[in-house]
Amino acid sequence: FSGDDVYMSNENERQEYVLNENGIIFVGNAKYIEARGWYYGQFQDLLNICLTMLDLSLYYRQDPAMDVSRRGDPKYVGRVISSMINGNDNDNGVLLGKWQGSFHSHENPSRWDGSVVILKKWRQDNYRPVQYGQCWVFAGVMCTVLRCLGIPTRLVSNFNSAHDVDRNLSIDKYYDSSGRSLNISKDSTWDYHVWNESWFIRPDLGRPYNGWQVLDATPQEQSRG
Repeated sequence: FSGDDVYMSNENERQEYVLNENGIIFVGNAKYIEARGWYYGQFQDLLNICLTMLDLSLYYRQDPAMDVSRRGDPKYVGRVISSMINGNDNDNGVLLGKWQGSFHSHENPSRWDGSVVILKKWRQDNYRPVQYGQCWVFAGVMCTVLRCLGIPTRLVSNFNSAHDVDRNLSIDKYYDSSGRSLNISKDSTWDYHVWNESWFIRPDLGRPYNGWQVLDATPQEQSRG
């Protein structure tokens, strides 16, 4: 209703970002963009799985009373879920990421086409991370969970995506005095990256910051080390 932090007044937007169980994820590179179908399935008997995800989080384990008291705050729930979608924090997260090497012993990330089978496999395997995911898989599953919990959510794809590892807000390249490239920078530019945006108001920041908020469940470097 209109008093909720996640209330969207536009009916078409509610249909798309809360109720739509199917979507398209754009991947590839800037010169060849591929559209992949994705089944979110947020109404397919997943609510108990999503609530269990909250209960398994490190936030809940550290302070159950505080965690439960904050579950009405979408920015808090978004942070918890973005942590729980990946299993890189030893927190029983949903997916393990893998970007190179062989996938023969588990599922190649490119073969997933929806969230429901991943979430149900996670539950079936006693909440051990499903292998494997990459950015669009993390984003697709996160969209399912947040929509299931009533938070309007969408996916964002970015091509030629900058990955800055030293926090100077630039992609650094080095050359010697002869103009030859030196392979010493850890910065990189990915072909693409996919993350999520969720819609909610920000009473902590003020009205100008209401609207779409960025959330990224893909495991990367820890912020500030």
